[in-house]
Amino acid sequence: MSAFGPVLDVHGRALDQVSVRGLRARGRHGVLEHEQALGQRFVADVTLHLDTRAAAAGDDLTLTVDYGALAKRVVGVIAGEPVALLETLAQRIADVALDWPGVVVADVVVHKPQAPLGVAFDDVSVSIRRWRE
Repeated sequence: MSAFGPVLDVHGRALDQVSVRGLRARGRHGVLEHEQALGQRFVADVTLHLDTRAAAAGDDLTLTVDYGALAKRVVGVIAGEPVALLETLAQRIADVALDWPGVVVADVVVHKPQAPLGVAFDDVSVSIRRWRE
């Protein structure tokens, strides 16, 4: 379920959601030099909003999101080119998610549970919602 609430189609109906949560990979993202040198674990949650009725009616994977392929691409972004900001990482993941035809909106949450805060904490995260242009 998305943290942002439902996305409505042109008829005012809530779009369906395909979600993959807890995708983990080691990345080298961060503002501090040692974060990019040593890396750390990042976790991503992705929720895609789309109409899945045609896919369900035809039992056709090509009419929805292949969440296995989505997961691999998201992990590739996390493990890929380092960026300074979680906001940038979240945007790159959203860009990948919006590649699937039919996806209207992508909600992305990026977690950095090992962020160097210097105090005890449970999680640091950035949540974004991006619409297809």
